[in-house]
Amino acid sequence: LVLELNQVIIPTYGTVPDQQNLHTPEWVDFDDKPDSLFFKDGQRRIDFVLVYEDESKKMTHRRSDRKKQKRKRQVYESNLINNGLQLEATRSVLDEKLIFVKVHAPWEVLCTYAEVMHIKLPLQHNDLKTRKSAFNWFSRLFRVDENIIKPEQEFFTAPFQKDHLSNFYIQDKDTFFNPATRSRIVHFILSRVEYATKNNVKKFGINKLLDTGIYKAAFPLHDSSFRHLSTDPSCPSERYLLYREWAHPKNIFKLQPLDFIRKYYGEKIGIYFAWLGFYTNMLTVAAVVGVGCFLYGYLTKDNCTWSQEVCDPNIGGNIIMCPQCDRACTYWNLTITCESSKKLCIFDSYGTLVFAVFMGIWVTFFLEFWKRRQAELEYEWDTVEYLEQEEQVRPEYEARCTHIVMNEITQQEEHVPYTACGKCVRMTFCTSAIFFWILLIIASVVGIIVYRLSVFLAFSSKLSQHVNGTEALRKYLTPQTATSVTASLISFVVIMILNIIYEKVAILITDFELPRTQTDYENSLTTKMFLFQFVNYYSSCFYIAFFKGKFVGHPGSPVYWLGKYRNEECDPGGCLLELTTQLAIIVGGKAIWNNIQEVLVPLVKNLIGRYSAAARSEKVVPRWEHDYHLQPIGKLGLFYEYLEMVIQFGFVTLFVASFPLAPLLALINNMLEIRLDAWKLTTQFRRMVPQKAQDIGAWQPILQGIAILAVVTNALIIAFTSDMIPRLVYYWSFSVPPYGSHSTHTMEGYINSTLSVFNISDFKNESKPSSPWLGKQTTCRQVYRDLRYPPGHQHQYEHNIYYWHVIAAKLAFIIVMEHVIYFVKFIISYVIPDVSEKTKSKVKREKYLTQKLLHENDLKDVKKTIGKIADKIIKGADSTFRRKDE
Repeated sequence: LVLELNQVIIPTYGTVPDQQNLHTPEWVDFDDKPDSLFFKDGQRRIDFVLVYEDESKKMTHRRSDRKKQKRKRQVYESNLINNGLQLEATRSVLDEKLIFVKVHAPWEVLCTYAEVMHIKLPLQHNDLKTRKSAFNWFSRLFRVDENIIKPEQEFFTAPFQKDHLSNFYIQDKDTFFNPATRSRIVHFILSRVEYATKNNVKKFGINKLLDTGIYKAAFPLHDSSFRHLSTDPSCPSERYLLYREWAHPKNIFKLQPLDFIRKYYGEKIGIYFAWLGFYTNMLTVAAVVGVGCFLYGYLTKDNCTWSQEVCDPNIGGNIIMCPQCDRACTYWNLTITCESSKKLCIFDSYGTLVFAVFMGIWVTFFLEFWKRRQAELEYEWDTVEYLEQEEQVRPEYEARCTHIVMNEITQQEEHVPYTACGKCVRMTFCTSAIFFWILLIIASVVGIIVYRLSVFLAFSSKLSQHVNGTEALRKYLTPQTATSVTASLISFVVIMILNIIYEKVAILITDFELPRTQTDYENSLTTKMFLFQFVNYYSSCFYIAFFKGKFVGHPGSPVYWLGKYRNEECDPGGCLLELTTQLAIIVGGKAIWNNIQEVLVPLVKNLIGRYSAAARSEKVVPRWEHDYHLQPIGKLGLFYEYLEMVIQFGFVTLFVASFPLAPLLALINNMLEIRLDAWKLTTQFRRMVPQKAQDIGAWQPILQGIAILAVVTNALIIAFTSDMIPRLVYYWSFSVPPYGSHSTHTMEGYINSTLSVFNISDFKNESKPSSPWLGKQTTCRQVYRDLRYPPGHQHQYEHNIYYWHVIAAKLAFIIVMEHVIYFVKFIISYVIPDVSEKTKSKVKREKYLTQKLLHENDLKDVKKTIGKIADKIIKGADSTFRRKDE
């Protein structure tokens, strides 16, 4: 490829031409055809548009700077013409300072660069018979009407070669290269044409010109308005069709026209929406099972024995709980947690265990079937053997290339921005900065924990609890509930603020790191952003799930944070309900915030631009000027959309054991997300430069890593956060002799057996409640299930045998659950091939046809040539022999 580029492109650079040798675009006036996609002659299609501000009318730069900018632009446009592109310039209708340069690539240029870029183009129709699915009749109900958007014809394709032009399926030269391919080829040329030479270093590429402000914009055209069909009868109005049949909210339950999306926007956009649609469809199964588990818990909550004991006045009503903080808190009655225990029964049920195992297997099916689907798309969209072109160096990188080093491969001198020592210093600084900001995120989590500890004292004093308190408010608004809800809301606000800060920080660190190419830049930024987001979003959930209430000591010897704040305790039923509350607030709030932000920001910007333009003029505006006033897509493209979905994927899988409704919320969000992203692309943003992409890139290994981690986190949540294992141990071992007094296995007596007893007289002075105890009882119970020997026992306040049985059962459960799910995941991965047999057959058939049509024709040409040479030799020999005979 490099040799081809040298042969085709590099010779066209040459030296920067003199002023009198510059080629200039053809200047024309707007022809009052607002929907035209052609030059003024109506024959040459506009493949790209460049926009600049007339240097003579600029007031923001010095005159010498304006001259330099004008010179660079003129040289650049002249070299574009030297490369075979045709340019036509038109002044803006609304702003006379703006100039629009329309670019057209003739047939010869398209053919030349299609071969250089190894673009696959049709050879012949696909003659393999496709098997219709048994569910084809059902899926037809959700597909786009084929009379409106016709299915794309299937072709066998091969990398284009000019020498074999006759072998390709060419019906019309004007339509052989579709608009997306034409724009991609033109952008390839725009990115590699020179505009200046400084210190023997060539400056080239449209991206650098955009960064320096010489051009204000560069984009391919939308083919029509999204509101109505084009007035040009030759225009297919694909943008209008995409809006009507894909982006409009009425299509929320319809399947996406992926081939049509790929045709208009390119493979990179197509693969994102294919992945998002596939993920959403798979979420349907998870959501149904999750709702089923939730309903099971809801319907069986009234049969929850331990919750009944908490609410029973004769059982829970007689259990006095120890204070949950020093001095300010008082004793309280267990029945005050009756309502929260009923809610906990919904989520802490056997259905949750089943759902956690199901999700561990579901995520494997999702990733494996996505690989198959991705392989199908790679074949259908001609990216199976896609060769990545040698990527252009980023302007920021090249601008700092001041050091000269010897290239070990070419043995030639080349410019680099830093020495080996300088690179080590940069990497050390960047790594240190990343760890510093991650520690800052953890510090914010510690701040929330300190808030929990301190505000609990305030709630305990304000919401004073008495043993005989029966007010309805106290049943629902306990100090634990008030602390949990307010802390979750504050945590959500902090998370959203930190997101804004860390986005800028990650970009600054990556800019300082100075990656060489745009792909290197995006991969580096992806790693940093995901790392920041992972810690930011999930740290509070990890704290509640695995640390809160685990290291608290006992009433006579509590554990303190920072020597001042008494460590948090969980509700008597555990921290699972609090984790559920945290997830519901973050997942729901994040979805609402992101969707509002994605809709409002581009909409408001475009409305402001539209109204300011309308105030200046009521003239007919051409298509290229309409598109210019839309929002640019940004250098990172769909990076933030992927990041949003991957973070959501983490919530759906990592903590699903505590919140089985997470897949349902994600499903609803994604159904809206697909249409919102489609609406943004078709109505609010300029058309993106179509780009090739084989897969979802660096996000695939991130998803696989989350899937592996999810098995561990859900096993730990069920074992250590929920109360399921202690209940099972009690039911099977400690409810019957020798440890229990019941004749059969039962959950009766569970509450009384698991809440440890503490003697009030054993309180230390600094922990003793300030309000005196008015009852006759001399003992209280620990809030959490710490399972200790009672006072008076020879090992009083030490962990009893029940505790060690529970610990052993928890560890055994984690090991068994992990190994079972990992084994099933391995079997599924082995059984389901990454590429289906149907796709393999198509790939083999295409390779066979390519070899037959292209390579065998070469052999035929060689044979013909050799035959002609042989005939000439034979004729020459015959004439020689005849002369001798004569």
